[in-house]
Amino acid sequence: MSREDTERGGGVKSRGNNSNSYLSSTSTYPIEDTEAHYRTSWLVPMFVVANVAVFIVVMCINNCPKHLHTRLEGKCVARFLGRFSFEPLKDNPLFGPSSATLERLGALEWTKVVDKHQGWRLITCIWLHAGIIHLLANMLSLVFIGIRLEQQFGFVRIGVVYLLSGFGGSVLSSLFIRNNISVGASGALFGLLGAMLSELITNWSIYTNKAAALLTLLVIIVINLAIGILPHVDNFAHIGGFLSGFLLGFVLLPRPQYGWLERRNVPSGVGVKSKYRAHQYALWLISVILLIVGFTVALVMLFKGENGNDHCHWCHYLSCVPTSRWKCNDNNL
Repeated sequence: MSREDTERGGGVKSRGNNSNSYLSSTSTYPIEDTEAHYRTSWLVPMFVVANVAVFIVVMCINNCPKHLHTRLEGKCVARFLGRFSFEPLKDNPLFGPSSATLERLGALEWTKVVDKHQGWRLITCIWLHAGIIHLLANMLSLVFIGIRLEQQFGFVRIGVVYLLSGFGGSVLSSLFIRNNISVGASGALFGLLGAMLSELITNWSIYTNKAAALLTLLVIIVINLAIGILPHVDNFAHIGGFLSGFLLGFVLLPRPQYGWLERRNVPSGVGVKSKYRAHQYALWLISVILLIVGFTVALVMLFKGENGNDHCHWCHYLSCVPTSRWKCNDNNL
């Protein structure tokens, strides 16, 4: 996107996704659940506002007319916006800032995270977007998925899933991508999608139309992960976010088994004695262990400077598959 990034042989890895494919995931599958209480969603709208506000600040700092004037190359897009105008499309086809600006403001880059000990970039990159198209796609997805989940499970649990999934996506991305910067909330969004899948599995007994619900969700997941093998899309952030959210869903989103909520209205000794089923406790324990071990191992490997591709020689195909129409940048692998 910028001259500096081009000279490095890299570019911005936008954590893109298809917002339309998420749309069908927002419908609530009918469940035999007596807890019909729906909370007011406020955290997800706040996340949307925060992301939009950050993008506006980034564009203000980017100030395309000023730095392009000093370089004397290309023309800003939508120049009537002044300092908020976009970079030339040849540098950024997503209508956004330069990669140099994103890098300066907290984009994920392996060298700065590991060699310069700027671990905070694992968090800040979640709030940055490569362009207005990237931002709109992610925010629409967040609204369609996140609001319904927050209504059902509350802002604390969904907030934890969103933030930890985004962090998990950043960690996995850093392990496998070294020569590109990466930005976007898609890792966190894939975490919400993963949590939806594990929530369906752990609460299987209270759902109706189980097969249809599972099939629909799996199709959505496969389609969105398949989009990630296109060039310039950070699929490692998607996968890391999805796996983190999938495990967090078993920990944070189990529902009480049917009959537990009515136990106060029945005689003593009658009805359900345990709040959760045995398989829910087992999945909770396994997921907690995997989360602790996974994050610990990944962070140790990252800050020791290890390259994930050295331990998995085929994993680079998960982020980009070369074809006759495009080639993957070998420097990224």
